[in-house]
Amino acid sequence: MTITPETTAQATIVPLLGQINSANAGALEAQLLTLVDGGVRQLVLDFAALDYISSAGLRLVLVLAKRLKQERGRLVLCAMQPHVHEVFDISGFLAILDVQATRQEALARL
Repeated sequence: MTITPETTAQATIVPLLGQINSANAGALEAQLLTLVDGGVRQLVLDFAALDYISSAGLRLVLVLAKRLKQERGRLVLCAMQPHVHEVFDISGFLAILDVQATRQEALARL
């Protein structure tokens, strides 16, 4: 998966497309951490076009959230499809991550 970050005055938004699974999670994690290494501190992951996330994908979201917290940054997730939202709910991640219904709401959280 190749990401195409969108930069606004408030944050960097990364739309996620397709699937995050064990085959592509490592490469995606590296791309996202490169953004943080480059100075991004306010990051929104837009899940509107994400159809599937595996445990490897959940792990990368946690790694990214932890890294941003260390850098005094913030991660907000938004626009999850119902089945992806359910994965985050079952895993308990909704209690520890900031998840918003829309991109606009995510930007407002920052």
